[in-house]
Amino acid sequence: MRKAIAIAPVLVAACSTVPAQTPVHGETPGHTCKVEGTDQYVGQTRTDQIGEEIKRTSKAAVLRWSPPGVMLTMDYRADRVTVWLDPANKITKIRCG
Repeated sequence: MRKAIAIAPVLVAACSTVPAQTPVHGETPGHTCKVEGTDQYVGQTRTDQIGEEIKRTSKAAVLRWSPPGVMLTMDYRADRVTVWLDPANKITKIRCG
C-alpha cells in the first residue's frame, strides 16, 4: 500500500501536459507588438474587424480597447496593442504595451 502512495505523484506528473506556446511574463511566444503600419487605422471607427486587422498588422497577441474615461493598468506586455478611442468610437492612438 505504501508503494502505491509513493508512486502516485509520479503517475500524476506523467499525465500532465504543457501547452506548446505558454505566455511567459506577459509575452506570448512569436507575438511581439510593433506599431509600424498601424497609423492607417487612426481616425477609423472601432469594429471587431478593424481590431483583428490591428492585431494582425502589429503582430500582437492581445488587443486592448481604451474608451475615454477608462483607467488602464500600467503593466507592460510586449505582446499587447492598446487602441485609444474618442467618445464617438473613433481611433485616436495606437501603442504597444
